[in-house]
Amino acid sequence: MLTVNRLGVLGAGQMGRGIAQVAAASGLEVLLFDAVAGGAERGLDTITQALQKLVSKGKLSEAEQSATIARLTVARDLSAFAHVDVAIEAATEDVHIKNQIFADLDNVCPAHAILASNTSSISITGLCAATKRPQQVIGMHFMNPVPVMKLVEVIRGLPTSDATANTVVALAERFGKTAVIARDIPGFIVNRILMPMVNEACFALYEGIASAADIDRGCVLGLNHPMGPLALMDLIGLDTTLFILQVLHRELGDDKYRPCPLLRQYVAAGWLGRKSGRGFFEYRSSVVKLTADG
Repeated sequence: MLTVNRLGVLGAGQMGRGIAQVAAASGLEVLLFDAVAGGAERGLDTITQALQKLVSKGKLSEAEQSATIARLTVARDLSAFAHVDVAIEAATEDVHIKNQIFADLDNVCPAHAILASNTSSISITGLCAATKRPQQVIGMHFMNPVPVMKLVEVIRGLPTSDATANTVVALAERFGKTAVIARDIPGFIVNRILMPMVNEACFALYEGIASAADIDRGCVLGLNHPMGPLALMDLIGLDTTLFILQVLHRELGDDKYRPCPLLRQYVAAGWLGRKSGRGFFEYRSSVVKLTADG
């Protein structure tokens, strides 16, 4: 099993910066890179603000905050990953982009390094094939928001070795997470079950069964869910939700994954959820309640 001391995170958006934060908090040296100019710097600023909030709430000491930030370094280009032990990709859910990223990581990262993807739906076996180290490629799907959610899905591609899987499970546990092992089947565990549910909530709204607030309120109070399915889609991103449903529909061929036409309309309108300020609900402040009574 590989000893991991240095981690590279590619992608400084919501998921990538969350992964970087928990990795640095666990004691790892972390490099954060984003292909968008200034993206990694903005990601680091957001992490710093999140840690400061934990300090203000008494959940983190100032010494722990300083130590965590000190372990985080912005990488100016991908060549900085030449000395990482594990690289985690957290880029947009696009198979072509991810294949290119894994080919690039394969060329840059040292021979012993493990290459992991935070994808929620794309084939890990396909990503293995984009590299010359297929036995060292694996899925490491974190839940959103990463610092809060305790689960990590570990997905083995067909060539993934036991040593790679064991290392990644141990890494997830070092982050304070619980790992579950999934086969490389579209949607893995969580999204295979979640996506039909949230899509059906969208159909309920589309068909006029109830308002968005009442659909979510019904699920929060009737199913004991922490937030409603429409608010959850807003948190995930409606574009990301649509992409995952399209992958499941295409790869599995089952119409229960057929995206609701209303979801397609919202994405076409640019109503992507919290990140755009509007989805099934409107978000006009930096603090938004994510329950149906919000």
